[in-house]
Amino acid sequence: QLQLVESGGGLVQPGGSLRLSCAASGHNFRNYDMAWFRQAPGKEREFAAAIRRNGGTSYYADSVKGRFTISRDNAKMTMSLVMNNLKPEDTALYYCTAGYAITCNIRRLEAYTTWGQGIQVTVSS
Repeated sequence: QLQLVESGGGLVQPGGSLRLSCAASGHNFRNYDMAWFRQAPGKEREFAAAIRRNGGTSYYADSVKGRFTISRDNAKMTMSLVMNNLKPEDTALYYCTAGYAITCNIRRLEAYTTWGQGIQVTVSS
């Protein structure tokens, strides 16, 4: 049972960078797969990146691959998303989430059960 809180969002110009953080409290953080989803106004929530509970394998949406890097520190109970070369289409509310995923659903919304409140990322000139 976890509680998740995102931080690090804000306004950045195209081509800039941001680092999002997710701080967890509660129990069994090490047992959860973790992910970032994002949702733009009027659109469905979409997968951005995920990382296995031991940090051994990461997954990315094609739209962010090569620009975003997900990581976690189980000792500190945190997860991060470093976003480089940001584009206007990256503008969204970003959510930290935890769940138990298998390979076929690690990119899918239904794999995740615990969510942060979301944090805004706006990429604009």
